[in-house]
Amino acid sequence: MLASPPNTNVARMDILDKLWGNDSFFNSRNLDVYVSKLRDALRLREDAGVQLLTLKGVGYRLVC
Repeated sequence: MLASPPNTNVARMDILDKLWGNDSFFNSRNLDVYVSKLRDALRLREDAGVQLLTLKGVGYRLVC
């Protein structure tokens, strides 16, 4: 969802609905963990031009 199309906003609620079918607290925290792990993996890449941004109150954006 974040990579296609890149550089577009993806609403947090849309991700939760698509992955788990709801937005319960448990699933919301799972998303936080996965986003953190994805950020760590992106930091380890030599291509530092890729970032996962948090848009407060909106969701996320993968910037390439």
